[in-house]
Amino acid sequence: MNNKTPTPKIIFFDIDDTLSRNGIIAAHNQATLEALAQTDIKLVISTGRSKAILPADILALLEADVLDAIICMNGQYSFNKEGMISHYPLTDTQTNKIVMLCQKSELIHKFDSATHIAWSHENARLREYNAITPNSILDPDYHKANTVYQCSVFFNTQEEKMQEVDFAQDDLKLVHWHHIGADILPIEASKARGIIDLCLHYDIDAKDCMAFGDGLNDLEMFDLVGYAVAMGDAKPELIARADFVTGTIEEYGIQAVLNHLHIAS
Repeated sequence: MNNKTPTPKIIFFDIDDTLSRNGIIAAHNQATLEALAQTDIKLVISTGRSKAILPADILALLEADVLDAIICMNGQYSFNKEGMISHYPLTDTQTNKIVMLCQKSELIHKFDSATHIAWSHENARLREYNAITPNSILDPDYHKANTVYQCSVFFNTQEEKMQEVDFAQDDLKLVHWHHIGADILPIEASKARGIIDLCLHYDIDAKDCMAFGDGLNDLEMFDLVGYAVAMGDAKPELIARADFVTGTIEEYGIQAVLNHLHIAS
């Protein structure tokens, strides 16, 4: 992509703290997506969220043909209105190893499928969450009978981050998305792999793509696309890899970049 006059063929958007705050898309960001949908640029979500708990407003934009596709679970599952584009299920060996590591550390964890998030056990906070989240269930054996794509683990304190575990020896990795939460994934899993799948699907070069993000699970995505934009409150490691750093959601960060690059907004 020419950085002077970029004309992205696809723009990839993270959800949380990029398009949305507290699970609700900012009104000005929705308006921008709707305006971009009138151009030839394809619009794709790229998120670590499970397909089972994607926000209703994001799914509504897919149904309304504002969004063209969604990459979820850190590139492990991609789909559009017609159905699945690509997926990478965890193997039995991987799920058994992950369960062993979580049990050894006595940590609550969950597995994500295309339809549910299944918790190993719960506490008072999770009981409240499960009561209001239809696709969230308590089932420590869910992974044994269902296809799952990633695990998320939740730490009791900020300092407790499974730092002593050598995930690489089992071809796994730990990717933090919160100071007390992280995803456990196959070592080759990333949003970048989902982007490659979507680029192949649409016959578009990744260098002709733009991406907006804020978290550590956006690092590989930033390395792949032609123009990477970090939100103003992004992780320092991501800002270091960005082509451009913009403002926060509240500072109309996405709009500032699109206006600066003379892309419809």
